[in-house]
Amino acid sequence: MRHGDKVNNLGRTAAHRRALLANLAIALIEHKRITTTLAKAKALRRYVEPIITKAKDNTTHSRRVVFSYLQNKEAIKELFGAVAEKVGERPGGYVRIIKLGFRRGDGAETAMIELVDFNEVYNPNAGKVKTTKKTRRGSGGSKKAAEGASAATAAEENTTSAPEEIVEVPTSVVEESAPATEEDKKEDA
Repeated sequence: MRHGDKVNNLGRTAAHRRALLANLAIALIEHKRITTTLAKAKALRRYVEPIITKAKDNTTHSRRVVFSYLQNKEAIKELFGAVAEKVGERPGGYVRIIKLGFRRGDGAETAMIELVDFNEVYNPNAGKVKTTKKTRRGSGGSKKAAEGASAATAAEENTTSAPEEIVEVPTSVVEESAPATEEDKKEDA
């Protein structure tokens, strides 16, 4: 029985499967988009996403860990260079699988797997610069966010009214023509 077995063996031994996935990952990193069978694309997604996550941290250790998987210097340079730069803000989901139909020769279901940030057709924000980073909130986040928004508006109203606290400024900065306030007159008396 195969209860809980989530690994698609792809009809190969473990060593053959590792070599296949490494070669597919190298091709995906270098070309940004490849076409293969749907089963291989799904297995490749589980293989390459942790590698891309490691590439976001450009240290010697992470480079060596990724090199142990890929064994290709050019792919490592591309991954830690252009790819890591593009996916730096993304919290996951670096690849996209698009089904293409059935192959004519053997009827296998084919799919295109691509790096999400390198496709300008499907990525409407490809040319735009992201200004703010959104945060994820746990349960009750909308209630807390509403309270935070009302507190922020109250704080803005307080800042627009007269300040309660008087900040002492050196006399060299204060101009002589500045009119005295009521509080200054009270302190002088």
